[in-house]
Amino acid sequence: MARKEHLKVAVIGGGSSYTPELVEGLIKRRSELPVKELYLVDVEAGREKLEIVGALARRMVEKAGADIRIYLTLDRTEAIRGADFVTTQLRVGQLDARGRDERIPLKYGCIGQETTGAGGFSKALRTIPVILDICKEMEELAPDAFLLNFTNPAGIVTEAALKYSKIKTIGLCNLPIGLRMQIAEFYGVDASKVHIEMIGINHLNWTTKIVVDGEDVSESFLAKAAGAKGLTMKNISDLEWDGDFLQSLGALPCSYHRYYYMRDDMLAEQMEDLGTDGTRADVVKRVEAELFELYKDPILAIKPPQLEQRGGAYYSEVAVNLMSSIYNNRKDIQTVNVRNNGIIPFLPDDVSVEVNSLIDAEGAHPIQLSRSVGPEIRGLMTLVKAYEELTVEAAVHGDRKKALQALALHPLVGTAELARSMLRDILEQHEAYLPQFRQ
Repeated sequence: MARKEHLKVAVIGGGSSYTPELVEGLIKRRSELPVKELYLVDVEAGREKLEIVGALARRMVEKAGADIRIYLTLDRTEAIRGADFVTTQLRVGQLDARGRDERIPLKYGCIGQETTGAGGFSKALRTIPVILDICKEMEELAPDAFLLNFTNPAGIVTEAALKYSKIKTIGLCNLPIGLRMQIAEFYGVDASKVHIEMIGINHLNWTTKIVVDGEDVSESFLAKAAGAKGLTMKNISDLEWDGDFLQSLGALPCSYHRYYYMRDDMLAEQMEDLGTDGTRADVVKRVEAELFELYKDPILAIKPPQLEQRGGAYYSEVAVNLMSSIYNNRKDIQTVNVRNNGIIPFLPDDVSVEVNSLIDAEGAHPIQLSRSVGPEIRGLMTLVKAYEELTVEAAVHGDRKKALQALALHPLVGTAELARSMLRDILEQHEAYLPQFRQ
């Protein structure tokens, strides 16, 4: 991107409880990233949260003495027009829809999770058309802007934007940086001393190389990781990895792999939680209620530490670091979701993958892998990517046949009968948000 003295950032889903994370990041990096206009945009249903978050954001900026003007709006085009970066952190149907995403699979004895399986599929169907509408508006109002997508399921949503728009799109997730931080803590070093190589797709990636302070510790770390605690996300149970399994795999699975490799244990825990705490959506509702009460405090002018319980740790670091690297043409390496372009040779060129990429003024460029991918990784990745491809087509075209095949193919669903039943429930319960399927 061209160097500019003043940058404009638009946040779609600005009323999110995560927004103070982003504001904090922009304040901390203002000497290297001159964001002068921050537009927080939401929909009518999110107006109250937008006003609460916006007021906190203004107090944070004022307290820091930062020269950032914050605008609150329900007009998405106003926010996008002339923007340099557009970030998306939206949830179509809000947390009530997430609750349905999680409960429908559990009804049929399957994993209920908002980013993978039938729950992630359901969310993708609602989200992709909205993201593509945003892309169309960007093509008209901010054609040179970068779309930085945090909206889950991030890999599928990013793939839809890469395939069906001309906008420069990069998908982001806080999982890779979270793992780097965990490894750094494990070895008692600063995170800058840790380098990891990730191979895969969003929420289905494997860490195949770990270098700590210049030493390749990949093999020894797998031995230490077996039975270790703390190698997960806050919203995923910290079930211990089996040592023999890790050694046979030759890589560290990401937190979300527990839904695949430990499916029965994870499902049993979800079913137990359903009768006590409810779904994760129910938990998040309670966390958010507490957060927004804190946000209302006119004295509060910092990001409260309770936000980490929401599961968004390092969100601002990921987003702002990427913006800064693009703006400053830094040519550093970050793990992001980008177009494959042959980097993972057994996947199509036009799909999204989550790999280490060089970041410069033109965006993100995936880096050649340092090792080949064996069938123990290739098999699951190929299967889930095929599900993602079908899901994108189903969401874009309202194609029920592809929707059915996508669900039947996913390892967390796996049968035609379950796929047919869940698809029926998804289309019925989310009908208001799925106009592409109306006939």
